[in-house]
Amino acid sequence: MSVITKIIINADDELRYPSIGELKSLQDYFQTIEQRIAINAILRDQEQEIIKLASKAIFQIHPEYIAPGGNAEGARKRSLCLRDYGWYLRLITYGILAGDKDCIEQLGVIGVREMYNSLGVPVLGMIDSIECLKNATLEFLSAEQYSLVVPYFDFIIQGMSN
Repeated sequence: MSVITKIIINADDELRYPSIGELKSLQDYFQTIEQRIAINAILRDQEQEIIKLASKAIFQIHPEYIAPGGNAEGARKRSLCLRDYGWYLRLITYGILAGDKDCIEQLGVIGVREMYNSLGVPVLGMIDSIECLKNATLEFLSAEQYSLVVPYFDFIIQGMSN
């Protein structure tokens, strides 16, 4: 749900106009919309490079994943891991555009621990992977852009950690 939709729904549920604070949060959101769009374009256009950097980093941290018997052993398993990277990066762009973390929670965090556990994927490794993905995006964003993106990565990391 976008920040705009959330404010409208909350006000309507309470049969009131949006509060001064809610209107201020909309104003703050609209002041960053061009930057949010630019960030989305960068992440979309640089997806493969970001994934390449992040995968190199995670396999340096956890070489056992690509060793014989590891979760990312062989081209097929490795490509499945990298597919998840792209999926999480896309989730981040949705949250950035919406200005809210709810869509990330609904699409990508609820039940993710249980899913990875049932597949035998080490959750701590996934947390490290998202951290690597976050760090890789820094290579393509300004400090100001990066500060807008970090909370969305941290939200996913926190969701996996609980």
